[in-house]
Amino acid sequence: MPVTADVYKKVGADGRIYFTNQRSGAGYRLVMRTPKKGTVAYQKFVQNRDKLTPLIRAEASRYEVDPALVLAVVHAESFYDPNAVSKVGATGLMQLMPDTARKYGVTDRRDPSQNVQGGAQYLRDLLEMFNFDLRLALAAYNAGEQSVMKYGMVIPPYPETQKYVRKVIQYYQEYLDGRLN
Repeated sequence: MPVTADVYKKVGADGRIYFTNQRSGAGYRLVMRTPKKGTVAYQKFVQNRDKLTPLIRAEASRYEVDPALVLAVVHAESFYDPNAVSKVGATGLMQLMPDTARKYGVTDRRDPSQNVQGGAQYLRDLLEMFNFDLRLALAAYNAGEQSVMKYGMVIPPYPETQKYVRKVIQYYQEYLDGRLN
């Protein structure tokens, strides 16, 4: 069964970042709402997932990346919304930053085909760069390869990145098991 939850975040007085699935006190703000079954948002998610899965699988196979992994990244990054834009400017299904998009020949980050092509190729390059260590490749996808190298080839001590790696691996396992297909 897929895991769904709203995510709340707060920055403590000590500068630490806290995440929870419930608003539990002052200072927490909603950063991600998971659509509930039966809602319009959930229906849109299912429609986009069903429509885009063949494209995602094809691009993943083209770059020799497990399709379940690319599906998991898309799920975590954009919830299958090709128009998603993060607060730092990452755009599209795989949330490509402008420099990454340019590097991989993506001229329209909102175009699902271009975005997934660039994102799958980038993910493949990260897997190779980090000797196919999935956790490090995902950490680099989220925080940048320089961050992983800076911290001695371990997942950087950023709560957002650590949570991201866990979330993508969880989705990946669910896609492999057929629970999210």
